[in-house]
Amino acid sequence: MEDTCYTLDGTMDLGGRPVLASTTGKWKACYFILVYRGLERFAYYGVAANLVNYMTTQLNKDLTSSISNINNWSGSAWISSFLGAYMADSFMGSFWTITLSLIIYAIGFVLLALTTSLKSLRPTCKNGICNKASNLQLKLFYLSLYTIMIGSGAVKPNMSAFGADQFDDFNPKDKKLKVSFFNWWSFNNSFGTLVATLLVVYIQERFGWGLGYGLSAIGFLLSFLIFFLGTPIYRHKARKTRSITLDFIRVMVVAFRNRKLQLPNSPSELHEFELHHYINSGSGQIYHTPHFRFLDKAAIKESKVDVSNPICTVTQVEGTKLVVRMSQIWLLMLIPSNFWAVEVTIFIKQGTTMERSLGPNYHIPAASLWSIVVITMLISLPIYDHYFIPFMRQRTRNIRGITLLQRVGVGIAIQIIAIAITCAVEMHRMHVIRMQHVVGPEEIVPMSIFWLLPQHVLLGISDTFLVTGLHEFFYDQSPKEMKCLGTTFYTSIVAAGNFFNSFLVTMIDSLTRKMGSESWIGNNLNDCHLEYYYGFLSVISIINFGVFLWVSSGYIYKRENTIEVSDMEIEKPRRKTSKSELLVVKT
Repeated sequence: MEDTCYTLDGTMDLGGRPVLASTTGKWKACYFILVYRGLERFAYYGVAANLVNYMTTQLNKDLTSSISNINNWSGSAWISSFLGAYMADSFMGSFWTITLSLIIYAIGFVLLALTTSLKSLRPTCKNGICNKASNLQLKLFYLSLYTIMIGSGAVKPNMSAFGADQFDDFNPKDKKLKVSFFNWWSFNNSFGTLVATLLVVYIQERFGWGLGYGLSAIGFLLSFLIFFLGTPIYRHKARKTRSITLDFIRVMVVAFRNRKLQLPNSPSELHEFELHHYINSGSGQIYHTPHFRFLDKAAIKESKVDVSNPICTVTQVEGTKLVVRMSQIWLLMLIPSNFWAVEVTIFIKQGTTMERSLGPNYHIPAASLWSIVVITMLISLPIYDHYFIPFMRQRTRNIRGITLLQRVGVGIAIQIIAIAITCAVEMHRMHVIRMQHVVGPEEIVPMSIFWLLPQHVLLGISDTFLVTGLHEFFYDQSPKEMKCLGTTFYTSIVAAGNFFNSFLVTMIDSLTRKMGSESWIGNNLNDCHLEYYYGFLSVISIINFGVFLWVSSGYIYKRENTIEVSDMEIEKPRRKTSKSELLVVKT
């Protein structure tokens, strides 16, 4: 029976001992990780979702600098994931990197709760108008935010990769279960975000910022506890003694060194280890691909041997090719990811200018409108996982229903439709402003905030395809030894989107002011041209989508010579069996 077998991918417990397949990993371990994710997102977005309003109302920052500061903070949180991924893949392993990151993360939340709660550490306010924050208050506030940034960034690529590692790639049953992991990762991500944008944002605006941020801190500490409760049943990948990142550099160096050598006629003549080497190491042998042939020169057998940079294997060369191919897709995601930053900055400020009353005593917080995106994802993800994938799987024979880049492409197409609708709604808002002679920045436009509903619904559907598809794409296409760094491709896209949005907002605001015309994105959204900005985003998004279709049509997916166990062989063993007795080459 399966319960008498060890895992076949070389995973271990914390003590370095082989683990049984039935008592560790899989969904029983992922439940702790997914619950952690929901609570962690609740805590994070309890801070991030309404941060633009906190900075403009409590710290007296102008809108343009607030958007730039938030984008830089959020972008830094995603870009710092490179450090966490490198530490995990090369030195500490995922679990201990996660542990260190969560401790730093917790310190940041506690510090933020204190700086927004204690009177001596926050600006004083009277009749809803706050005094300018002192230098000490600003320093402590930014210190808490950037401590959260370091912890959040370092844990991001490791936690999702650690969750996916709970499934044995050499076991076909586990491999099929793993297809759903990233969908449910996104589902819990969305659920935590939804509660934050509805509950925490309301508490912040109704009962005080300190209480709202304190609730976020409590949520994070609870997620911290739940994650470590699952420690006894987690599976851990064996940490490699060599740096995988250095392998990438070495392929480039050796290929350049051999640049004058002639490539052999057949790829089989290139240097490669026998299959049993990869079986014993628990890794996968990657098949040769015809793209980027220059890099194949790193595996020429007749090349001059350099002790510091010996010839590389085909698998090492193909791992480098994978990184290069993923980089092409990464660059094409700059514009779609830019819109994720727009959702939590400009959309929120736009919503504050519109009619938000629900009855005589309740006003919808503008930041809570983003919950529509999240609710749409919560509805769409189970439908996608339980109905769309099986339906398409029967027709395409693809285990995922459609390819990963097809999923991403559908998401981008829906996002473009949402951008066009956003532009049309803003044009109508400006028409109402002119007709009603609305001028002041605090005047409310007689137009319901629910006009923004269609674009948020479409963006939620788009994210179901785009966000989850990108996350799974970069994890799946990464070489087996650098899954955390591979996941960082996804997290760095979010970072790049924030920085790119910050650049666009600052550049457009500066250029339009210098031209002597009204700013497209000014402090007074009732007296600017936000519709021009949305129109500009629509145009560059359509151009970018055309290039994406061209690049993705020629993309070659990773093909590994993996070793799997057939369903029949999983059921046969009645005792603890060695790996050599169970491994069968997949034909």
